[in-house]
Amino acid sequence: MEKLESMKEFAADLDARDSLGQFRDRFVIPPGRNYMDGNSLGLPPKASLEGVQRVLEEWKVLNIDGWLEGRIPWFTMPEEMGRRMAPLVGALPGEVVMSGSTTSNLHSLVSTFYRPEGKRRRILADELNFPSDLYALASEIRLKGGDPARDLVLAGSRDGGTLVEDDLIALMDETVSVVLLPSVLYRSGQLLDMERLTRAAHEKGIAIGFDCAHSAGSVPHRLHEWGVDFAFWCSYKHLNGGPGSPAFLFLNERHFDLEPGLAGWFGYVKEKQFDMALGFEHARSAGGWQLGTPCVLSAATLEAALTIQEEATIGRIREKSLQLTDFLIDLVDRFLSEEPYGYSVATPRDHGRRGGHLAIEHPREAWRICCALKARGIIPDFRPSRVIRVAPVALYNTFAEVWEVADALKGIIDRREYEKFPVERSAVS
Repeated sequence: MEKLESMKEFAADLDARDSLGQFRDRFVIPPGRNYMDGNSLGLPPKASLEGVQRVLEEWKVLNIDGWLEGRIPWFTMPEEMGRRMAPLVGALPGEVVMSGSTTSNLHSLVSTFYRPEGKRRRILADELNFPSDLYALASEIRLKGGDPARDLVLAGSRDGGTLVEDDLIALMDETVSVVLLPSVLYRSGQLLDMERLTRAAHEKGIAIGFDCAHSAGSVPHRLHEWGVDFAFWCSYKHLNGGPGSPAFLFLNERHFDLEPGLAGWFGYVKEKQFDMALGFEHARSAGGWQLGTPCVLSAATLEAALTIQEEATIGRIREKSLQLTDFLIDLVDRFLSEEPYGYSVATPRDHGRRGGHLAIEHPREAWRICCALKARGIIPDFRPSRVIRVAPVALYNTFAEVWEVADALKGIIDRREYEKFPVERSAVS
């Protein structure tokens, strides 16, 4: 019978032929750790640390003149970072801007498109979405005089981990004003058919947007071509911008003349921003949906992060990401699915249905297995009640590290290492 150990040499061969392997050296790899949590927080590019130092030096030397004289002028940094981000999600340059946080961008965009009138008073989302999005949607409904218990419709899941597009489309009726869905489900890693969902929403006269936090930087999109109305995402997961790095928003150019639901002075027409006029005139681009002053120091990491993305190309990143997750799925299926191991992969197998991370489930001990992995220096994360999320990132993880994860999952059960840890989970998991 073939053993897991026999696959170690195969992993080494895959690494030897990896066209993206060179990019690993451009990241700060934590010594003694096998980092598999890039879907929560990516590793820092070495040049990002230099970027922060450069902006600090500009602050020190240029002072307030950094707004116009910085190497990337701070005043136009949101638009410049948006221009560079746009090709990664299939957008036109003016359709993307660096702005705020994921949740603030959700509010800015949904408040623009959600206009309850007559029968159309409902927002359609799903029960598997990241809770923060649902909190925000409920508050948007309350702000416009509605009742979330009545006006927030959550599509259900047939299996508790994935969604079926037919079910979502069936709920797109004459009572729905806006649809907001994840591109990739944060727990299971399922990739939704965004093109089909957008087409279906528009056939019913409904605006549709996507939270792309778990796909931006790992999955190619064609937001403009598909006709998506709006989208938003963070930059600290697969984009490797660092904790608290600014988010991005996408607004399809056909909506540039809409009045932003939330107004702030950085959304003003750039050339007139310092006229200090009392009337708001928003920029006719995604930049018009900015609110306040950009967090320049937090954004200083993004130039290097986006440079790596540009050089690697989103197509090659996606290709290797699928190869890495294919390999781990194969190892789990072949060596870890039977008793006494009992692991299973809850992420869809089809490439067109899978994001950049895997949900490995264990029916009884997922939390304590997660703890045991960390004790071995392997860093995944946990999502209740039985999901160990593993994200082998194309830019810095190796096939050998994927093999090591599978070997550790086996050893933790063989040696009952999970029994050393408490059943109660920690506050951050």
